[in-house]
Amino acid sequence: AALWTYPLTPVVLSSRSYVAGRQCKSTAKLDGKVVIITGANTGIGKETARDLAGRGKVIVACRDVAKAEAAASEIRAETGNQQVIVKKLDLADTKSIREFADNFLAEEKDLHILINNAGVMLCPYSKTADGFEMHLGVNHLGHFLLTFLLLERLKQSAPARIVNVSSLAHHVGRIRFHDLHGEKSYNRGLAYCHSKLANVLFTRELARRLQGKSQRRAEQFSAWLLSITANSLHPGSVYSELVRYSFVMTWLWRIFSFFLKTPREGAQTSLYCAVAEELESVTGQYFSDCRPAYVSPQGRDDETAKKLWNVSCELLGIQWD
Repeated sequence: AALWTYPLTPVVLSSRSYVAGRQCKSTAKLDGKVVIITGANTGIGKETARDLAGRGKVIVACRDVAKAEAAASEIRAETGNQQVIVKKLDLADTKSIREFADNFLAEEKDLHILINNAGVMLCPYSKTADGFEMHLGVNHLGHFLLTFLLLERLKQSAPARIVNVSSLAHHVGRIRFHDLHGEKSYNRGLAYCHSKLANVLFTRELARRLQGKSQRRAEQFSAWLLSITANSLHPGSVYSELVRYSFVMTWLWRIFSFFLKTPREGAQTSLYCAVAEELESVTGQYFSDCRPAYVSPQGRDDETAKKLWNVSCELLGIQWD
């Protein structure tokens, strides 16, 4: 066995390095800045919070407050930053989203980075408190509403960034306007893919609208260009709790864990989009492995993006022009 171990070691190390991918190398500090990360009590969200807590103030926004407090306590002890604050946020309930936003706006004067990270995957068919299919409701509509409610504070704090965690799975997704909530037919794998495509389209349309308004404001007032960027990303295939609703996927994830990114490795592109200096004026893009990545044709469909925006507003009962 020893004879085989030595020559294979470089191969193993090289393979593991390839799986781990690129790292966010920015050392940017966030002194005096405020970050919100949804779903930051586990997985890549927790690792994103851990890194950013070494740079500035972090709001950990989670449904499971007890689990979030345990994660926040661990991060505080490790980083020495006491400004890691847990707030209740259930993205499957618009009432909870509005309560979170109201409390945040009452307590915090600034918001510089919003990382829409939380998500569900492979859920058996179910609906949110408001009657939305769970994947669409949590992964897309919940973050759509949260961003809407916090956008003015982001504008007041500009330059600011919005980071939406999507997935390579968006390539398989389609926006099925005739059956958004899967009432006619439902496949939980495809439902996840559809919601991840919605993340990409939302980011694209949000960036377009923000960019247009910024340009008009600068032209009208000859003022400094309002700087709010919105980008989406694929974190990689990460060994995390996201597959917990599927026994088969959980089993496969354990067997092939060597070929999956750790949560820390999976957090690198989120961090890159949140703090990298070279992305200061980059918006409406999709990243993977800390660099621009290919977007599927359906993810570049501006008409679908506009229609999804309007339908999302109707479902949530909001006006967002």
